[in-house]
Amino acid sequence: MKQKRYVVISALVLSLAMLGTVWAAETSEEKELQKEANAIHATAGNAQGEKIVATRLEKDFKVTEAQVQALRDKKMGYGEISIVLSLAQKMPGGVTEANIQQVMTLRQGPPAQGWGEVSRKLGTKLGTVVSQVKNVNRESHRDAKREGRGDKEQLEKGHEGHGAMDRDMTGHEGMGMGSGPGPGMSHGKSK
Repeated sequence: MKQKRYVVISALVLSLAMLGTVWAAETSEEKELQKEANAIHATAGNAQGEKIVATRLEKDFKVTEAQVQALRDKKMGYGEISIVLSLAQKMPGGVTEANIQQVMTLRQGPPAQGWGEVSRKLGTKLGTVVSQVKNVNRESHRDAKREGRGDKEQLEKGHEGHGAMDRDMTGHEGMGMGSGPGPGMSHGKSK
């Protein structure tokens, strides 16, 4: 009887240890995704940068200015918008209003979910989303440099993805779920 109990407990401990390893890998991707999203938001930190990032989103995701603005009107940062559009693009039908709404519903809940869980529920690998958002960040920064516009500090901050916003954000930019808003973000409540 004791041996059977020992086997069951050992199996449970081993399962939890393996599950912890999976969670750690997911957390790493989510952290990388948030770092890139923060960098995009920082690049858009002034009027010129905002226009450059919005134009990049329109081009990369084949959306209209009105679609980007509608997401901005929901108090979303540009980094968060790039994640939503990337996930929607991978769904059947691509970036449609219905797909955007489905991504946002999964994200905001109830219950609110992390990007890893959202991508799993949509049948998408988070790594592909990270790559696409990283590309939006890189190209936005390159576009800003090419045009010679924007505050140099904002552009460098956007390119590196480090600084106060990384420390302030916990992965829920503009949705009221972080530890505090970064520049230009609000404390909106999820419904």
